[in-house]
Amino acid sequence: MMEPIKPSFSSGLAAVLQKYVGMKRALGRQFNSATHVLQSLDRLLAKDGYADLNAAAFAAWGKAQDHLASGVRRVRMLEVHAFCVYRRRTEPECFLPDPRTFPPYHQRLRPHIFTESEITRLLNAASRMKSNPSTPLRPELTRLAIVLLFTTGIRRGELLSLTEGDYNRQESTLHIRRTKFYKSRLLPVHEGIANEIDRYLAARAKLKLPSSPDTPLMWNATRGGRVYTGTGISCCIKPLLHQCGIKAASGQSPRIHDFRHSFAVNALLRWYRAGVDVDAKLPLLATYLGHGSAMSTHHYLHFIEPMRAAAGKRFARLYASLIVPMRGKKGCPR
Repeated sequence: MMEPIKPSFSSGLAAVLQKYVGMKRALGRQFNSATHVLQSLDRLLAKDGYADLNAAAFAAWGKAQDHLASGVRRVRMLEVHAFCVYRRRTEPECFLPDPRTFPPYHQRLRPHIFTESEITRLLNAASRMKSNPSTPLRPELTRLAIVLLFTTGIRRGELLSLTEGDYNRQESTLHIRRTKFYKSRLLPVHEGIANEIDRYLAARAKLKLPSSPDTPLMWNATRGGRVYTGTGISCCIKPLLHQCGIKAASGQSPRIHDFRHSFAVNALLRWYRAGVDVDAKLPLLATYLGHGSAMSTHHYLHFIEPMRAAAGKRFARLYASLIVPMRGKKGCPR
């Protein structure tokens, strides 16, 4: 997991910026991205000699963001807006930008929901990958990465943070340590998934590769042995997507994060088909995904066609008897 960056401010607002970041982190947030945004604002204030943040300074800072997508600029401006709202609690006359003047969000990409047949094709393709001295376990590691991303819904960063010690074979659990909001969680995994991890670790032992509780699970032999980077693991999976002809609705290759969306949607689909109380299950799904509440999980629950059909069948099973067709004057159903 990425450690919180140490904020460094030098403008006339340095003290209040430092206090604001400290407050956010005391509430359990890493606050790294927002801190980077506030540091960029602080640098402009110091460089251009602004004694305080005002409309002119905010406009100059916003101008420096013009090379970014509109949605990214809006998010950054909202971070500054939140800081100004914080200031207003003790400084009622301080500058507060108007969010109505911020650029619009760009349209969110529609995630690709992987099917089980697509995952099967990916796993078969991963097993056929060739290894080399710098990546002696590339087939096994890529296969395991796909399995864990699809069956547990963990984030890419959480996958790359796993160590051998985070896997408990006796309990069949994965320990996801200190992710968003400094939370850790234990994920129970299916026996088949535990077997996949065991086969991968056995292949590592056979090659006499480094092994200890602190050794990264996604171990890369290059440069003396390090954990795969996000780009590195993407470079293992992306060619397989192209090879298997798996494309998103946009025509582009699916993102690694789409495995997380797929996990959530497929979990919901299984529950609908099993006839269980989906509403009662949602808090469990939220906890498994590492969300603070089911509200955050709704972002991942996309209404795809198989789910529409399963939800329709469930509704018909429970409530069809309550629906009475209306009849016209001649007794014909309307």
